[in-house]
Amino acid sequence: MADGKEYVSRPDELGNIHISEEVLAAIAAAAATEVEGVGSLAANLGSDIAELLGGKKNLSKGVHITVEEESVRVDVSILIKYGYTIIDVAKEVQNAVFSAIENTSGLTVECVNVHVLGVTFDREAKKPQ
Repeated sequence: MADGKEYVSRPDELGNIHISEEVLAAIAAAAATEVEGVGSLAANLGSDIAELLGGKKNLSKGVHITVEEESVRVDVSILIKYGYTIIDVAKEVQNAVFSAIENTSGLTVECVNVHVLGVTFDREAKKPQ
């Protein structure tokens, strides 16, 4: 596993299971974007700079995973759709991400921090005159 990526390793009776932090971030991103009221994930500055410097595009932009032993901390940056209550949407994102990571990986989620970085507005289709 010397390719520079972070992995979570879990011993198993037949060997070890390695889960990439990128996999956990993708799971979190999918769960967050399925919540009604989430416009999109918001790219953080670090991932934008990496892309500009030739890094590959991160499919889970806006998600940062921190793993310590078998405990996971998740930071999700989102844009809220206009008209939705920020607190309600953020709580739903927390619940969705928490459940998705715990159910798919078996790891303990310590916390899910939601950062609301902006608002998106739906553009109504222009009606022909």
